[in-house]
Amino acid sequence: MRRPLALCFDLDNTLWNVDPVIEQAEHGLHRWLAEQYPRIAEHCTIDDMRARRLAVAERRPDLAHDFTALRKLALGEHADEAGYPPAVVDEAFEEFFRLRNQVELYADVLPALDRLRPDYRLLTLTNGNADLSRIGIAHYFELQVTARAAGCAKPDARIFSALLAAAALGPRDLVYVGDEPFVDVHGARGAGIDAVWVNRRGAEWPAELAPPVHTVSTLHELADWLEDEVSARP
Repeated sequence: MRRPLALCFDLDNTLWNVDPVIEQAEHGLHRWLAEQYPRIAEHCTIDDMRARRLAVAERRPDLAHDFTALRKLALGEHADEAGYPPAVVDEAFEEFFRLRNQVELYADVLPALDRLRPDYRLLTLTNGNADLSRIGIAHYFELQVTARAAGCAKPDARIFSALLAAAALGPRDLVYVGDEPFVDVHGARGAGIDAVWVNRRGAEWPAELAPPVHTVSTLHELADWLEDEVSARP
């Protein structure tokens, strides 16, 4: 690979640990519903609400790329069954979304972005619905592409092609950085893009997949690799 012009980052589990964030947001939403629209909380546990979202996703495979739409549809069904008006949906989702964006960045993220920003265009591409403005890091990134906006999700090559088109870049101009071997690394490779695997948990690389161009455990290591090994390349 040659020296890239831009770096594109996955978000969930690459820049922060998303699992406790979603757990907190779902519990917070349930508490909020118990206060504001108690008939929903009385008849639906958190597990019930999760099961309903999965059921909605099975019925609406056309919305598999749009977590926001799926969650709102499930909330709409809960509200209707409890005898509440449709306006509940937007209110409830806003409460969930507020909590969903209360993330704790990995300690290496901001220092590494500060190192990388002077030398590379920084972009993001995510299947999730995190809001970088609410999180407070949107100013680091020139472009943010989501599955919801693109109409398809990683590992579909079309979303990577949409990213390249929006950024006016060729595949060799970009390195994608993400934590999921299949969705991120294999997906990027399908669009001709080199990818770095962020392996924060010491996982084994899947034997059935071709290896990434490089593996790091932190973004500090990514910045070191780019500085020491890649920056001198034409």
